[in-house]
Amino acid sequence: MAETTDDRLRLLIERIERLEEEKKGIADDIRDVYSEAKAVGYDAKIMRTIVRLRKMKPDDRSEMEMLVDTYKAALGLG
Repeated sequence: MAETTDDRLRLLIERIERLEEEKKGIADDIRDVYSEAKAVGYDAKIMRTIVRLRKMKPDDRSEMEMLVDTYKAALGLG
């Protein structure tokens, strides 16, 4: 029984390790795309913001934009 449990634990750990490696590879690929975009004149920081906004639900995005506008107006930023 203990050997089976040990084997299962080892397999789970190995899966996690493989997934972590894949995650690192994907993160490197994403970084490369942002570098490529920057090289042709795009602002990577703004692109990251757009990606984050596109992930949001439309209602959440609208609410956030409204709050940002409210805060900007309160601070005299337009």
